[in-house]
Amino acid sequence: MSEEHPSKAVLIAGPTASGKSALALELALAAGGVVINADSMQVYRDLRIITARPTHGDEARMPHRLYGHVDAAMNFSAGAWVSDAAKALAEAKAEGRLPIFIGGTGLYFKALTAGLSVVPPIPAEVREHVRTRLERNGVEALHAELARRDPRAAERLNLRDRTRIARALEVVEATGRSLLDWHHEGQPPLLPRDSFHAVFLAPERDELYARIDARFDAMLGVGALKEVERLAARNLDPLLPAMKAHGVPALIRHLGGELSLEQAATIGRADTRHYAKRQFTWFRHQLPEFKWVKPEEARGWLAAIVNAARDPG
Repeated sequence: MSEEHPSKAVLIAGPTASGKSALALELALAAGGVVINADSMQVYRDLRIITARPTHGDEARMPHRLYGHVDAAMNFSAGAWVSDAAKALAEAKAEGRLPIFIGGTGLYFKALTAGLSVVPPIPAEVREHVRTRLERNGVEALHAELARRDPRAAERLNLRDRTRIARALEVVEATGRSLLDWHHEGQPPLLPRDSFHAVFLAPERDELYARIDARFDAMLGVGALKEVERLAARNLDPLLPAMKAHGVPALIRHLGGELSLEQAATIGRADTRHYAKRQFTWFRHQLPEFKWVKPEEARGWLAAIVNAARDPG
């Protein structure tokens, strides 16, 4: 890879618990980089432990951006992340640092490399009205309404996907247009083709699932339950993204006396494993430009980038 331009950004994606953070920090230290978060849950300041954000020690070793900079009460969107990422990218270039985007949120990487649809802001009263109907009538009734008003969007959505059904209905109610139509009109990518190296860490499934289970238990051991308790005490809307981070809903049910801690942990581990499975599928179909490598092979791939940066000739 030594013939490639050394100023290209580096994108490190992969399922949760695949070792992305350690790899990104290693590259940042070797190449003079800045680590830029591309994980939709690690943006929330309330969720350091349960989302496995980098430690304070790691953040002190090299610059980290877009971690814990959003309050859990915000419904932080991909569009908001792109805006923040553009600033972080510009700062990295101005400082002569290698931008290293790392995370597991496929939509963020898709926006970064392929652009993003631009949906107008949804008025608060429209969002509140839709959510009130969702709580009062249930997700099936809302999906049936969406099927009448936007059958194309309804057909693509899982009948139990409360968040996306509510979102699609909000958009058609506020704009009079389908969310699918807005997806065809969007912003250009921050990183055009040939301006980045992209890798997807693909560990063996059994090994990954064992790591997920062990990490969830380790997070409980260092204060995840207390963190979730503080979040629950804020009485935020349960539909907010931060309230649905893996492990959070089950631990809140435990805090409310509905589940034992072991039952909640079992649900949290299973939810995280299912999410990892979806990440494999999403990246395979949506981002074919990412090079899939085993985690143990990734260091050799990244070493070539470091060597190119040191010897551009």
